[in-house]
Amino acid sequence: MQSNKILWWIICSAALLLSAGYTFYRPVAQLYRIKEGRIHFKSEAPLELIEASSAKLKGLIKTDDQTFAFSVANESFEGFNSALQREHFNENYMESTRYPNCTFAGKIIEPVDFSKDGTYTVRAKGKLAVHGVEVERIIKSALTIKGGIITIQSEFIVPLQEHNITIPKIVYQKIAEEISVEINATLTPQQK
Repeated sequence: MQSNKILWWIICSAALLLSAGYTFYRPVAQLYRIKEGRIHFKSEAPLELIEASSAKLKGLIKTDDQTFAFSVANESFEGFNSALQREHFNENYMESTRYPNCTFAGKIIEPVDFSKDGTYTVRAKGKLAVHGVEVERIIKSALTIKGGIITIQSEFIVPLQEHNITIPKIVYQKIAEEISVEINATLTPQQK
């Protein structure tokens, strides 16, 4: 008899909640956009070190499904050893007129509670597009949430061959076959 009363109470409670339009908890979609973003690359070859940075990294993270998209314009990179080196980067290697941006879009694999402060080591899985060639990559990153602000730090390698970027034999000792990339970004909630 007691078990029937409990079952009846559960059924009535569920019916009352459903009839009142109650929906079970789902994370609220929040869009975070890069407020400050910097990307730096380094080519460390036997005869030359080439470094350049861009402070024009753009991107966003959508918290409910943990998707992301980042982009940087090739022509925004500065800090080369010379103006001629920057010109060769844009014209000969990146072909920036034809392929103006490098992008990375996908999803964060590990679950992240964006409503709580904390630091997470996450893997971002997605398509890295460089020089018009998309390659599926998993990139490890440190993601920190503090006071509703997200910071991301990441370091990874980009093999030039994977993106059909060829190095002429004449400069083979001056350009590395693998480029080190470092990303630092601060994201804030997008205002509605």
